[in-house]
Amino acid sequence: MCAALSTDRPALPARPPGREGSPGGAAPSGLVGRAAPGDRTITTPDGATDVLVVGGGIVGLTAAWRASRAGRRVTVLDPAPGDGATHAAAGMLAPVTEADFGEETALRLGADSAARWPAFAAELEADAGLDVGLRPTGTLTLAYDGDDLALGRRVRALQEAWGLDSTEISVAAAREREPLVGPRVAGAFWAPGDHQVDPRAVHRALTAALARDPRAAVVRRRAVRLLRASGPGSPVTGALDDTGVEHRAGTVVLAAGANSGDLLADVPEVCAPTRPVKGQTLRLDAPSWFTLDHVVRGIVQGRPVYVVPRTPGPDGHREVVVGATSEEHPDDRRATAGGVFALLRDARALLPGLDELALVEVTPRVRPGTPDNLPFLGPTTVPGLVLATGHYRNGVLLAPVTGAAIDAVLTGQPLPPAVAAIDPLRFSPTPTPAR
Repeated sequence: MCAALSTDRPALPARPPGREGSPGGAAPSGLVGRAAPGDRTITTPDGATDVLVVGGGIVGLTAAWRASRAGRRVTVLDPAPGDGATHAAAGMLAPVTEADFGEETALRLGADSAARWPAFAAELEADAGLDVGLRPTGTLTLAYDGDDLALGRRVRALQEAWGLDSTEISVAAAREREPLVGPRVAGAFWAPGDHQVDPRAVHRALTAALARDPRAAVVRRRAVRLLRASGPGSPVTGALDDTGVEHRAGTVVLAAGANSGDLLADVPEVCAPTRPVKGQTLRLDAPSWFTLDHVVRGIVQGRPVYVVPRTPGPDGHREVVVGATSEEHPDDRRATAGGVFALLRDARALLPGLDELALVEVTPRVRPGTPDNLPFLGPTTVPGLVLATGHYRNGVLLAPVTGAAIDAVLTGQPLPPAVAAIDPLRFSPTPTPAR
């Protein structure tokens, strides 16, 4: 039996009243979404949309955008698109500095996706007419004391063994890159290929791109269960929303974050256990004298922390994101005093100038964790059901490779090798389909 821990989170519908993001409202009478010529991978019944995406965060909207780009009619079902993990995310594109022992598969997936980000951003910006805040900043990692430096060197040795571009540099060299580095730092490491993007800007761009396509719709309702034809082995045909409306589709992409596992209750052949892992991020307002330009990550007495500076605005002020706590906890949307204190304490130990900045936002949200910290991404043995969930801490980083996987599914092409290496049915009771 598949157990899934989750909170009561949104999902998404098709063709109900009030189709937001569709300039023409409901699709014209008689217009039925069909697969591209020669593509036999999707069968869409009359009166249904081609693709229904359940979940409107950065992963779900990426899936919807790729379906839209492929000429499909697409509906996204979510009561508050982008208000989950996407809203809290700092946007680090950091496969190197996120590398951890025993997680080489996750690293390879992240590295593949990071390499896709420039082209992904350029295509999205052209579609939406909006900037997504992609910045090639590189990442500076600081070790606070001797024990932290020893840990950093162990991780650096792992990175070297995996062929990653990361170098130990002197503290003086770190201060040359970032003069705001504090006086009590024991060591530093430089990863030139780990960059950043603004997740909220990306979500705005995805929303705008979908709004420009009359075949796309975003419906602000929550999916409560998936719909099936009848009986085990039957196709998934859509989703039921929290008002009782059925949204039918030829293909359903499940991208509902921590709530995804619960939505599979009526699909026993597919087990994709997701659980909520709560994190808190802080947003600070920095005046022009705060000249931090690179992403700074740190280890402070064994605790991880990061500081991500955005591009300055016309007035010289910039947003600075500090994060992130991590705890096994439901999505109560409540910040804790201890969590906020710990983030500020550790961040200012590395960058004391943070003391002078205004704290303008505290954002607690849950990430969709999985038992092995790998996402569920790809088609399933159940016709009509595709998984795109469980991205945990890396939903922003993995958006481009998720989009590439959706492209492959819609056109009947092989999945990207880094995606194919992660079986979406690895926890399911049914045999894995041949690829």
